[in-house]
Amino acid sequence: MTPNELKKALSTGLLSFPLTDFDKELRFDPKGYADRLEWLQPYGATVLFAAGGTGEFFSLEPQEYAQVIKVAAETCKGRTPIVGGAGGGTTLAIKYAQEAERNGAQGVLLLPHYLTEATQEGLVQHVEAVCKSVKIGVIVYNRGATKLTAESLLKLAERCPNLIGFKDGTGDIERMVSIRQKLGDRFAMIGGMPTHEVYAHAYKALGVPTYSSAIFNFVPRTAMEFYNAYWAGDTATTGRLIDEFFLPYLAIRAKGEGYAVSIVKAGATIVGKSAGPVRPPLSDLKPQEVEELAALIRKLGAQ
Repeated sequence: MTPNELKKALSTGLLSFPLTDFDKELRFDPKGYADRLEWLQPYGATVLFAAGGTGEFFSLEPQEYAQVIKVAAETCKGRTPIVGGAGGGTTLAIKYAQEAERNGAQGVLLLPHYLTEATQEGLVQHVEAVCKSVKIGVIVYNRGATKLTAESLLKLAERCPNLIGFKDGTGDIERMVSIRQKLGDRFAMIGGMPTHEVYAHAYKALGVPTYSSAIFNFVPRTAMEFYNAYWAGDTATTGRLIDEFFLPYLAIRAKGEGYAVSIVKAGATIVGKSAGPVRPPLSDLKPQEVEELAALIRKLGAQ
């Protein structure tokens, strides 16, 4: 798949990022992961991000990472494009990107680098170096310490033909308007806010029509129902789902730091598709919170 073909795939349909399966000893479980991908295949996500943020990328060591990407690419080959997460300092991010390419991924999602803030010049050098280290398409994730401006993205667009996507997880409307106005259709614009469904209509108005869904991991039918209604302009259905599911879900998610990942793993366990516990420093939901989530899923009637 060429970078431009990946860009087209990212521009339509629902995107998602599978959980990474761990056993009780917190070791990567390749069979469980392959089974998870097979389970999700029929629901029709357009692109899957393997070892992304919800896939606990930052908890994976390099050999595990290569395994995760290889299993994802082999399982989904010829059906769904796989984009591998990459992050950390520039040298390390390059190694992850090259491992993703070597193990069959069709693209790279460049996650935030690390704790320290960086200048725009430094961010441009970082993204450019990663892009030039591979031939596959690259999507940059604007979140955390990585907050690129429209001017920086214009420079990168000129220097890096394989930089084909921009995913936003900041919610900065002014920045998004500036980027959309100045970059036009140069990048596939992707919504990447936690539980993006509640932001979807607002982002669509900004010119960001596609997004990645976390709940696709445990209630894929509901994720697709919401996306199809959103795309068709069926605000009655999206409004009902926001009231009945998403707002109560957000209330549970807000009870703990890092729960944007933990609640997804809890949901998968509740519907009989456990991916095991999260790795420290993340924490699993408390028993009472799991019960609240289970009751919400039962009320929704979707598994």
